[in-house]
Amino acid sequence: MIKPLTLKKLHLPSNVWYAPLAGCSDYPFRRMSAKYKPGLMFTEMCKMEALVRKESSTYRFLDFDPSMHPIGAQLCGSDPKIAPTAAKIVEDLGFDVVDLNCGCPVDKVTKDGSGSALLKTLDKLFLILGEMVKSVAIPVTVKIRVGWDEKNLIHLKMVELAEAAGVTALTIHGRTREQGYRGFSNRDLIQEAVNHAKSIHIIGNGDIFDPLSAKDLLDRGCSGILVARGTMGKPWIHQEIVEALNEKKEFQVTPWLIKNTLLEHYQEIVHYESPRKALLSLRRVACWYLRDLQGAKQLRDLVNRSQTLEEMFHHLISFDFSSLTFENGDTESKKIGSFESESKCNAGL
Repeated sequence: MIKPLTLKKLHLPSNVWYAPLAGCSDYPFRRMSAKYKPGLMFTEMCKMEALVRKESSTYRFLDFDPSMHPIGAQLCGSDPKIAPTAAKIVEDLGFDVVDLNCGCPVDKVTKDGSGSALLKTLDKLFLILGEMVKSVAIPVTVKIRVGWDEKNLIHLKMVELAEAAGVTALTIHGRTREQGYRGFSNRDLIQEAVNHAKSIHIIGNGDIFDPLSAKDLLDRGCSGILVARGTMGKPWIHQEIVEALNEKKEFQVTPWLIKNTLLEHYQEIVHYESPRKALLSLRRVACWYLRDLQGAKQLRDLVNRSQTLEEMFHHLISFDFSSLTFENGDTESKKIGSFESESKCNAGL
């Protein structure tokens, strides 16, 4: 089920991708992700206008190194006049893919017609995508939600529109903008889009937290999957999915793996960010890694109260991870499902 995927002339080693996550999928995050070789990873979302104005803070979102290839940059904007310029900048920087964000639901993005607000102006969206496709040789992809709300579902229309514009892949999140992240991702609607597509790759997205949820979307005919929140504190999730679905192995996550990976992530953040920003970032990142561990509340509290990086490192390195357990009470490992038999996937996982 996990296999290579080709986008135009770009050959991806896997059809499991890591999503762009605003405020999360930064350079250190992607350095950690690259160790587990997802088929494609993305930078954080960048505003087209800021990119064209050459704002240094925006260009920093696009930092990458050779270990991260294949890599895509995601753009956000609603102006067809600057879309091709922004896409060309991305290509010239050496990215393998350029993606248009039509899924972000937050007000500060949608208020100017960007993000998921583009789902209400499909004529403009078609024009933007067409201009991007004409301006670059690399694959253009687009990420959407199934609609603005339940009364305005556009997933089938978007398949037709994206194919007509020459887009290579369409990633569909099974929630509406109105839902935000509440409720479940509607995978039946994603499957409808798969069945409607003639030439475009449909990439399933939403509530992929383990191999079972990945398998469900692939069983529905998706060309690939885009893992978003499931990557937070789990840079190994690509390997977890590959081993479960292709090799029928139980991937083991031990407290030692979590500790060692968190300490590696600590070093990546400290080397990349200023001390103050690193401290704030690490408070968030540490909680990602510790969230599934029973008995970790004391460590989370110590991390969140740390006033210096040195203090935080001391807590992480000295804490007794052998005292922690997973929800099943297993101190040695967290075994992720058995794939020798068919298991019904709960789409809300």
